[in-house]
Amino acid sequence: MTQNGFAVAAFRDADAWRIEPLPPAVLSDLGVLLQALRSQNPEGGPFVVACVDDEFFLVARLDGVRIALLLSDLTAAVEYPLAEQVMTRLGEDPPEDDELDEVWPIGDLDLFSDLGLSEDEMEQILDDIDAFPDEMLEEIVDRIEMADQYAHATESAQVIR
Repeated sequence: MTQNGFAVAAFRDADAWRIEPLPPAVLSDLGVLLQALRSQNPEGGPFVVACVDDEFFLVARLDGVRIALLLSDLTAAVEYPLAEQVMTRLGEDPPEDDELDEVWPIGDLDLFSDLGLSEDEMEQILDDIDAFPDEMLEEIVDRIEMADQYAHATESAQVIR
């Protein structure tokens, strides 16, 4: 299934963060997305972001040898292979039918705490049921002070089919 959306990689380049577009293949395959993450310089905790079909986003961040994952909505696992693969990697079961009416984030809500975005602040951003995933991501990158680089990279990375 072809996905619409975008993906970017953020990494340290000397003392500054750089954010670059990633190929569309990462929108449907967690292995490809994690390979893109592992190809970055591990200094500073690089991360990748994938936003799919205005339905959910995924952040994967390298923390030493550990990869922290955050999925904005676990109910996306019912329809999207990427979200399902994240749930499997996190060791979580797919949502039950009675859980599909709510939006629930899952994973490491504190993955940006070292960049000044606390778990509580992340939870507040993800609890905004009126915000689309791309709007949540814009709020996140604004809070970790990467908004300009992110906007430029996502503009280049938009995939529309």
